[in-house]
Amino acid sequence: MSPRDDVVNLLSRYLARHLSERELLVELRQVDTDGLEGDAGEFLAELRDELRTPEAKRGSVEVLVRETLEAIALG
Repeated sequence: MSPRDDVVNLLSRYLARHLSERELLVELRQVDTDGLEGDAGEFLAELRDELRTPEAKRGSVEVLVRETLEAIALG
């Protein structure tokens, strides 16, 4: 599976409420995302930053997750 596929899988599991914010961050740390370029890489970096903040709310994280998925799809 490519890193791109791994990220899409993780983000989809989060949106389906199979992962918490903390679990998503832990899982994303284990995926090599160096291959993601352009907007996808930028959104993923922003998502990771948001997940690192203690006050991260599911609603704001979901917006970033959806934007990241869109950027990956449009690649």
